[in-house]
Amino acid sequence: MFKIKKSGLLASILAFSTVLTGCAMGGEQAVRQTEKTTPQEVTYVDEEAINQETSTEQVDKGAQGVVAEDTVQRELYLLDKNGLVVPQTVTLPKNVEVAKQALEYLVDGGPITEMLPNGFRAVLPAGTMINGINLKDGTIVVDFSKEFENYNAEDELKILQAITYTLTQFENINKVKIQINGYDQTNMPVNGTPINEGTSRANGINFDNGDVVDVVNSKAVTLYFLGQNGDNTYYVPVTRRINKNENNSYAAAVKELIKGPNAASGLYTELHDDIALLEEPTYKNGVVTLNFNEGILSSLQGTALSQNILNELVFSLTEQQGVESVAIKVKGEEKLINESGKEISAPVSRPKSVNTGSF
Repeated sequence: MFKIKKSGLLASILAFSTVLTGCAMGGEQAVRQTEKTTPQEVTYVDEEAINQETSTEQVDKGAQGVVAEDTVQRELYLLDKNGLVVPQTVTLPKNVEVAKQALEYLVDGGPITEMLPNGFRAVLPAGTMINGINLKDGTIVVDFSKEFENYNAEDELKILQAITYTLTQFENINKVKIQINGYDQTNMPVNGTPINEGTSRANGINFDNGDVVDVVNSKAVTLYFLGQNGDNTYYVPVTRRINKNENNSYAAAVKELIKGPNAASGLYTELHDDIALLEEPTYKNGVVTLNFNEGILSSLQGTALSQNILNELVFSLTEQQGVESVAIKVKGEEKLINESGKEISAPVSRPKSVNTGSF
Protein backbone atom coordinates (compact mmCIF):
# COMPACT_ATOMS: atom_id res chain seq x y z
CA MET A 1 0.00 0.00 0.00
CA PHE A 2 1.28 3.41 -0.93
CA LYS A 3 2.37 5.61 1.94
CA ILE A 4 3.14 9.28 2.21
CA LYS A 5 6.42 10.03 3.87
CA LYS A 6 6.26 12.13 7.05
CA SER A 7 9.64 13.78 7.51
CA GLY A 8 10.78 15.79 10.53
CA LEU A 9 12.34 18.50 8.39
CA LEU A 10 14.53 19.93 11.10
CA ALA A 11 17.25 20.86 8.62
CA SER A 12 20.84 20.21 9.46
CA ILE A 13 23.00 23.32 9.58
CA LEU A 14 25.40 21.92 7.03
CA ALA A 15 22.70 21.00 4.51
CA PHE A 16 21.06 24.38 4.70
CA SER A 17 24.37 26.22 4.50
CA THR A 18 25.25 24.26 1.39
CA VAL A 19 22.07 25.32 -0.37
CA LEU A 20 22.56 28.94 0.58
CA THR A 21 26.12 28.81 -0.65
CA GLY A 22 24.90 27.51 -3.98
CA CYS A 23 22.51 30.42 -4.29
CA ALA A 24 25.28 32.91 -3.54
CA MET A 25 27.53 31.47 -6.22
CA GLY A 26 25.07 32.43 -8.94
CA GLY A 27 26.15 31.64 -12.44
CA GLU A 28 29.84 31.80 -11.59
CA GLN A 29 29.98 28.16 -10.57
CA ALA A 30 30.27 25.92 -13.60
CA VAL A 31 28.44 22.64 -13.90
CA ARG A 32 30.69 19.77 -12.95
CA GLN A 33 30.18 16.51 -14.80
CA THR A 34 31.78 13.43 -13.39
CA GLU A 35 32.95 10.55 -15.52
CA LYS A 36 29.97 9.21 -17.38
CA THR A 37 28.39 6.21 -15.75
CA THR A 38 27.54 3.06 -17.63
CA PRO A 39 24.55 3.84 -19.85
CA GLN A 40 21.39 2.77 -18.09
CA GLU A 41 18.23 1.35 -19.53
CA VAL A 42 14.99 2.95 -18.44
CA THR A 43 14.21 1.41 -15.07
CA TYR A 44 10.64 1.38 -13.83
CA VAL A 45 10.16 1.94 -10.12
CA ASP A 46 6.90 0.41 -9.06
CA GLU A 47 5.04 1.15 -5.86
CA GLU A 48 5.79 -2.19 -4.26
CA ALA A 49 9.50 -1.79 -4.93
CA ILE A 50 9.53 1.66 -3.33
CA ASN A 51 7.65 0.52 -0.26
CA GLN A 52 9.92 -2.49 0.18
CA GLU A 53 13.04 -0.37 -0.33
CA THR A 54 13.97 -2.48 -3.33
CA SER A 55 16.64 -1.47 -5.82
CA THR A 56 15.13 -0.88 -9.23
CA GLU A 57 17.55 -3.45 -10.55
CA GLN A 58 15.12 -5.96 -9.05
CA VAL A 59 12.04 -4.39 -10.60
CA ASP A 60 10.61 -5.78 -13.80
CA LYS A 61 12.14 -3.71 -16.59
CA GLY A 62 9.73 -5.18 -19.08
CA ALA A 63 6.77 -3.27 -17.71
CA GLN A 64 5.72 -0.59 -20.17
CA GLY A 65 3.64 1.76 -18.05
CA VAL A 66 0.60 -0.43 -17.59
CA VAL A 67 -2.23 1.76 -16.36
CA ALA A 68 -4.99 0.24 -14.28
CA GLU A 69 -8.56 1.44 -14.46
CA ASP A 70 -8.48 2.81 -10.93
CA THR A 71 -6.71 5.96 -9.78
CA VAL A 72 -4.43 7.14 -6.97
CA GLN A 73 -3.80 10.40 -5.13
CA ARG A 74 -0.35 11.91 -5.69
CA GLU A 75 1.19 15.01 -4.16
CA LEU A 76 2.81 17.17 -6.83
CA TYR A 77 4.86 20.24 -5.95
CA LEU A 78 3.99 23.08 -8.31
CA LEU A 79 4.63 26.84 -8.45
CA ASP A 80 1.89 29.23 -7.35
CA LYS A 81 1.33 32.81 -8.54
CA ASN A 82 3.87 34.05 -5.97
CA GLY A 83 6.56 31.69 -7.25
CA LEU A 84 6.37 29.48 -4.16
CA VAL A 85 6.67 25.69 -4.24
CA VAL A 86 3.31 24.31 -3.10
CA PRO A 87 1.97 20.76 -2.73
CA GLN A 88 -1.19 20.00 -4.68
CA THR A 89 -2.83 16.60 -4.37
CA VAL A 90 -4.16 15.39 -7.72
CA THR A 91 -5.81 12.23 -8.97
CA LEU A 92 -3.67 10.27 -11.43
CA PRO A 93 -4.19 7.00 -13.28
CA LYS A 94 -2.72 4.13 -11.30
CA ASN A 95 0.62 3.28 -12.90
CA VAL A 96 3.42 0.86 -12.08
CA GLU A 97 6.01 3.60 -12.73
CA VAL A 98 5.02 5.75 -9.75
CA ALA A 99 8.15 7.90 -9.45
CA LYS A 100 8.54 8.41 -13.18
CA GLN A 101 4.85 9.26 -13.53
CA ALA A 102 5.02 11.85 -10.74
CA LEU A 103 7.96 13.57 -12.45
CA GLU A 104 6.23 13.54 -15.84
CA TYR A 105 3.34 15.44 -14.25
CA LEU A 106 5.78 18.19 -13.24
CA VAL A 107 6.70 18.98 -16.88
CA ASP A 108 5.38 22.18 -18.42
CA GLY A 109 3.07 21.32 -21.31
CA GLY A 110 2.85 17.71 -20.18
CA PRO A 111 -0.10 15.72 -18.82
CA ILE A 112 -0.51 18.10 -15.85
CA THR A 113 -1.68 20.89 -18.17
CA GLU A 114 -5.39 20.07 -18.08
CA MET A 115 -5.49 19.64 -14.30
CA LEU A 116 -3.40 22.61 -13.10
CA PRO A 117 -5.20 24.57 -10.36
CA ASN A 118 -5.84 28.21 -11.21
CA GLY A 119 -2.75 30.32 -10.62
CA PHE A 120 -0.35 27.36 -10.64
CA ARG A 121 2.25 26.24 -13.17
CA ALA A 122 4.46 23.20 -13.71
CA VAL A 123 8.11 23.44 -12.68
CA LEU A 124 10.10 21.36 -15.19
CA PRO A 125 11.00 22.84 -18.60
CA ALA A 126 8.84 21.86 -21.56
CA GLY A 127 10.07 18.80 -23.40
CA THR A 128 11.94 17.33 -20.42
CA MET A 129 12.04 13.54 -20.61
CA ILE A 130 12.84 11.00 -17.90
CA ASN A 131 15.52 8.76 -19.40
CA GLY A 132 15.76 6.45 -16.44
CA ILE A 133 15.35 6.05 -12.69
CA ASN A 134 17.31 3.97 -10.21
CA LEU A 135 16.49 3.50 -6.52
CA LYS A 136 18.92 2.02 -4.05
CA ASP A 137 19.33 2.32 -0.28
CA GLY A 138 16.86 5.20 -0.01
CA THR A 139 18.48 7.32 -2.74
CA ILE A 140 16.77 7.74 -6.10
CA VAL A 141 18.82 8.77 -9.14
CA VAL A 142 16.85 10.45 -11.92
CA ASP A 143 18.33 10.77 -15.41
CA PHE A 144 16.79 13.74 -17.24
CA SER A 145 17.09 14.62 -20.90
CA LYS A 146 19.03 17.69 -22.08
CA GLU A 147 15.83 19.79 -22.08
CA PHE A 148 15.99 19.79 -18.29
CA GLU A 149 18.60 22.58 -18.56
CA ASN A 150 16.20 25.04 -20.25
CA TYR A 151 15.05 27.03 -17.22
CA ASN A 152 15.66 30.49 -15.77
CA ALA A 153 18.31 30.83 -13.08
CA GLU A 154 15.81 32.24 -10.58
CA ASP A 155 13.75 29.05 -10.81
CA GLU A 156 16.63 26.67 -10.12
CA LEU A 157 16.20 26.20 -6.37
CA LYS A 158 12.43 25.95 -6.78
CA ILE A 159 12.86 23.19 -9.37
CA LEU A 160 15.23 21.28 -7.10
CA GLN A 161 12.84 21.59 -4.16
CA ALA A 162 9.83 20.51 -6.24
CA ILE A 163 11.63 17.40 -7.53
CA THR A 164 12.91 16.51 -4.06
CA TYR A 165 9.61 16.95 -2.24
CA THR A 166 7.55 15.23 -4.95
CA LEU A 167 9.76 12.13 -4.92
CA THR A 168 10.25 11.91 -1.15
CA GLN A 169 6.51 11.60 -0.64
CA PHE A 170 7.11 7.93 -1.38
CA GLU A 171 8.08 5.76 1.56
CA ASN A 172 11.78 4.78 1.52
CA ILE A 173 12.83 7.53 -0.88
CA ASN A 174 14.87 9.82 1.33
CA LYS A 175 17.30 11.50 -1.04
CA VAL A 176 17.38 12.59 -4.69
CA LYS A 177 20.33 12.72 -7.10
CA ILE A 178 20.26 14.00 -10.67
CA GLN A 179 21.82 12.95 -13.95
CA ILE A 180 21.54 14.57 -17.38
CA ASN A 181 21.85 12.14 -20.29
CA GLY A 182 23.65 9.68 -18.03
CA TYR A 183 26.09 12.16 -16.45
CA ASP A 184 26.02 12.63 -12.68
CA GLN A 185 25.40 16.24 -11.66
CA THR A 186 27.12 17.59 -8.56
CA ASN A 187 25.56 21.00 -9.25
CA MET A 188 22.40 22.18 -10.94
CA PRO A 189 23.14 23.08 -14.56
CA VAL A 190 22.16 26.78 -14.80
CA ASN A 191 22.94 28.56 -11.51
CA GLY A 192 25.25 25.98 -9.94
CA THR A 193 23.21 25.11 -6.84
CA PRO A 194 25.08 22.21 -5.17
CA ILE A 195 23.55 18.75 -5.29
CA ASN A 196 26.63 16.86 -4.06
CA GLU A 197 25.48 13.55 -2.55
CA GLY A 198 21.83 14.32 -3.09
CA THR A 199 19.08 16.52 -1.68
CA SER A 200 16.41 15.68 0.90
CA ARG A 201 13.63 17.39 2.80
CA ALA A 202 16.26 18.38 5.34
CA ASN A 203 17.39 20.99 2.81
CA GLY A 204 14.10 22.86 3.33
CA ILE A 205 11.61 24.61 1.07
CA ASN A 206 10.59 28.21 0.29
CA PHE A 207 13.33 29.70 2.46
CA ASP A 208 12.55 32.59 4.78
CA ASN A 209 15.35 33.55 7.16
CA GLY A 210 13.08 35.77 9.21
CA ASP A 211 15.05 37.83 11.70
CA VAL A 212 17.93 35.35 11.88
CA VAL A 213 20.99 36.01 9.74
CA ASP A 214 23.48 33.79 11.58
CA VAL A 215 23.03 30.39 9.96
CA VAL A 216 25.58 28.66 12.21
CA ASN A 217 23.78 29.67 15.41
CA SER A 218 20.29 28.96 14.15
CA LYS A 219 18.11 25.99 13.29
CA ALA A 220 15.33 25.43 10.81
CA VAL A 221 11.62 24.87 11.29
CA THR A 222 9.06 24.38 8.56
CA LEU A 223 5.81 26.28 9.00
CA TYR A 224 2.58 26.26 7.01
CA PHE A 225 1.05 29.59 6.06
CA LEU A 226 -1.99 30.35 3.92
CA GLY A 227 -2.08 31.27 0.25
CA GLN A 228 -5.08 32.66 -1.57
CA ASN A 229 -6.13 32.50 -5.20
CA GLY A 230 -9.63 33.82 -5.74
CA ASP A 231 -11.90 31.87 -3.43
CA ASN A 232 -9.39 29.06 -3.04
CA THR A 233 -7.24 28.86 0.10
CA TYR A 234 -4.23 26.54 0.26
CA TYR A 235 -1.33 25.77 2.60
CA VAL A 236 2.27 26.66 1.79
CA PRO A 237 5.33 25.19 3.57
CA VAL A 238 8.01 27.74 4.48
CA THR A 239 11.37 26.89 6.06
CA ARG A 240 12.50 29.59 8.48
CA ARG A 241 15.62 29.98 10.60
CA ILE A 242 15.16 30.47 14.36
CA ASN A 243 17.62 30.83 17.22
CA LYS A 244 19.10 27.43 17.98
CA ASN A 245 18.93 28.16 21.71
CA GLU A 246 15.13 28.03 21.70
CA ASN A 247 14.42 25.53 24.48
CA ASN A 248 11.02 24.37 23.26
CA SER A 249 10.82 23.94 19.50
CA TYR A 250 7.03 23.51 19.62
CA ALA A 251 6.55 26.85 21.38
CA ALA A 252 9.00 28.40 18.91
CA ALA A 253 6.95 27.13 15.95
CA VAL A 254 3.74 28.58 17.41
CA LYS A 255 5.54 31.89 18.03
CA GLU A 256 6.69 32.00 14.39
CA LEU A 257 3.20 31.19 13.11
CA ILE A 258 1.79 34.09 15.13
CA LYS A 259 4.56 36.34 13.81
CA GLY A 260 3.32 35.44 10.35
CA PRO A 261 4.96 35.13 6.93
CA ASN A 262 7.27 37.58 5.23
CA ALA A 263 5.21 40.55 4.03
CA ALA A 264 6.54 40.16 0.49
CA SER A 265 5.57 36.49 0.23
CA GLY A 266 1.90 36.99 -0.61
CA LEU A 267 0.99 34.62 2.24
CA TYR A 268 -0.93 35.20 5.47
CA THR A 269 -1.82 33.47 8.74
CA GLU A 270 -4.99 33.32 10.80
CA LEU A 271 -3.00 33.14 14.02
CA HIS A 272 -2.99 36.70 15.41
CA ASP A 273 -1.28 38.65 18.20
CA ASP A 274 -4.08 38.02 20.72
CA ILE A 275 -3.30 34.31 20.67
CA ALA A 276 -0.90 33.09 23.36
CA LEU A 277 0.21 29.83 24.93
CA LEU A 278 -0.57 29.63 28.64
CA GLU A 279 2.19 27.12 29.32
CA GLU A 280 5.04 25.34 27.61
CA PRO A 281 3.88 22.71 25.08
CA THR A 282 4.44 19.11 26.15
CA TYR A 283 5.30 16.00 24.15
CA LYS A 284 4.37 12.42 24.94
CA ASN A 285 4.12 9.34 22.75
CA GLY A 286 4.04 11.30 19.49
CA VAL A 287 1.49 13.86 20.72
CA VAL A 288 2.23 17.56 21.27
CA THR A 289 -0.23 19.27 23.61
CA LEU A 290 -0.83 23.02 23.30
CA ASN A 291 -2.77 25.04 25.89
CA PHE A 292 -3.92 28.41 24.53
CA ASN A 293 -5.78 31.40 25.89
CA GLU A 294 -9.23 32.25 24.59
CA GLY A 295 -7.72 34.38 21.83
CA ILE A 296 -7.47 31.26 19.66
CA LEU A 297 -11.29 31.01 19.56
CA SER A 298 -12.20 33.38 16.79
CA SER A 299 -15.47 32.23 15.29
CA LEU A 300 -19.03 31.49 16.48
CA GLN A 301 -18.90 34.25 19.09
CA GLY A 302 -15.50 33.16 20.34
CA THR A 303 -16.45 29.57 21.14
CA ALA A 304 -15.03 27.68 18.14
CA LEU A 305 -11.64 26.99 16.62
CA SER A 306 -11.00 28.07 13.03
CA GLN A 307 -10.26 25.15 10.73
CA ASN A 308 -7.45 27.13 9.10
CA ILE A 309 -5.80 27.75 12.48
CA LEU A 310 -6.12 24.08 13.35
CA ASN A 311 -4.61 23.08 10.01
CA GLU A 312 -1.71 25.54 10.29
CA LEU A 313 -0.85 24.17 13.74
CA VAL A 314 -1.17 20.50 12.81
CA PHE A 315 0.74 20.77 9.53
CA SER A 316 3.53 22.81 11.11
CA LEU A 317 4.06 20.81 14.29
CA THR A 318 3.90 17.40 12.62
CA GLU A 319 6.86 18.49 10.51
CA GLN A 320 8.98 18.12 13.64
CA GLN A 321 10.68 14.82 14.34
CA GLY A 322 8.49 12.28 16.11
CA VAL A 323 5.32 14.38 16.19
CA GLU A 324 2.33 12.42 14.89
CA SER A 325 -0.56 14.52 16.18
CA VAL A 326 -1.52 17.68 18.09
CA ALA A 327 -3.88 18.08 21.04
CA ILE A 328 -5.26 21.58 21.60
CA LYS A 329 -6.68 22.93 24.85
CA VAL A 330 -8.13 26.33 25.70
CA LYS A 331 -7.51 27.33 29.33
CA GLY A 332 -7.05 23.65 30.09
CA GLU A 333 -10.32 22.61 28.47
CA GLU A 334 -9.95 19.72 26.02
CA LYS A 335 -13.44 19.65 24.53
CA LEU A 336 -13.51 22.13 21.67
CA ILE A 337 -15.67 22.59 18.59
CA ASN A 338 -14.68 23.69 15.11
CA GLU A 339 -16.35 26.41 13.06
CA SER A 340 -18.83 23.85 11.72
CA GLY A 341 -20.03 23.13 15.24
CA LYS A 342 -18.46 19.68 15.40
CA GLU A 343 -16.42 18.50 18.35
CA ILE A 344 -12.69 18.31 17.69
CA SER A 345 -11.13 15.00 18.53
CA ALA A 346 -7.91 15.35 20.44
CA PRO A 347 -5.29 14.70 19.35
CA VAL A 348 -5.62 15.66 15.67
CA SER A 349 -3.39 13.70 13.28
CA ARG A 350 -1.80 14.99 10.11
CA PRO A 351 -3.59 13.88 6.94
CA LYS A 352 -1.65 11.96 4.32
CA SER A 353 -1.70 14.81 1.82
CA VAL A 354 -1.85 18.60 1.85
CA ASN A 355 -4.23 20.74 -0.23
CA THR A 356 -6.71 18.05 -1.14
CA GLY A 357 -9.76 20.23 -0.74
CA SER A 358 -10.58 18.67 2.63
CA PHE A 359 -8.81 18.04 5.92
